[in-house]
Amino acid sequence: MANKVNWESSTHESNKGQWSVFPNLCKGCGLCIEKCPVKCIGWSEGLGVYGTPRVEANMEKCIVCGICQMVCPDCAIRVEKKK
Repeated sequence: MANKVNWESSTHESNKGQWSVFPNLCKGCGLCIEKCPVKCIGWSEGLGVYGTPRVEANMEKCIVCGICQMVCPDCAIRVEKKK
């Protein structure tokens, strides 16, 4: 029996844009937390696919720069800036 992959994301929005994390891709490495210039990313209560903590963003502080998306080795973060 094959495992079913759930591609649903945990999404956070603000008037600046949208930040999503895909729990089934996030391994909890913390690179996004380390590289965020405004320190708006932190650990979530939920666990990722490997049983490790996953991340979430505080959209009140997020500047939607996309650095977290660029440094994520597993493409677990998607950032979309509003026009």
